[in-house]
Amino acid sequence: MTLNKSRIKNIVFFVLIGALLLAQTRKPIQILVNKGFALFAPSTIDASNLSTITDYKWLLKGENNTNFNFTTTKNKVVLLNFWATWCPPCIAEMPSMQLLYEDYKDKIEFVFVTNEDFQTTHSFLIKNKFSFSSYKAISKFPEVFNVSSIPRTFLIDKKGNIVIDKTGASNWNSETVRETIDTLLKK
Repeated sequence: MTLNKSRIKNIVFFVLIGALLLAQTRKPIQILVNKGFALFAPSTIDASNLSTITDYKWLLKGENNTNFNFTTTKNKVVLLNFWATWCPPCIAEMPSMQLLYEDYKDKIEFVFVTNEDFQTTHSFLIKNKFSFSSYKAISKFPEVFNVSSIPRTFLIDKKGNIVIDKTGASNWNSETVRETIDTLLKK
């Protein structure tokens, strides 16, 4: 039996479909695909279409049972990320989040929110050498966030304007994001 170009394509196609159907290989493949999407930086929202946070009343709980009141982020630049350990696009963008966090953790507020238990998230963060903290909501998030899928990330300026609203994996360590944050910090 000779393998012509058409047969080779069919074999490769069925191998890929089989790999996606197997639970053991599905997640790594999804992460790899999403890492491709995470090569691109998120875009900023046009000034005429900005949403503004008017309600900062939102309570979060940290890993050490410490409460975090979102009102403390008022008048600060904030990067707010909704994520989960089981989410391939979340996992794909986390390395870029970590790099951004390392350089900006003392300049802006980073708030990573999940609905998973702390044991799961702590193990994930340690295993992957991520040094940021994760929180769980203990009250309903402000309606302006309207999170229906993850990852969902917001970059918020000091006046509460959402200047970036991105669903899906992205490159948060890009020059575009860094320049946007640097501009927001100067205002």
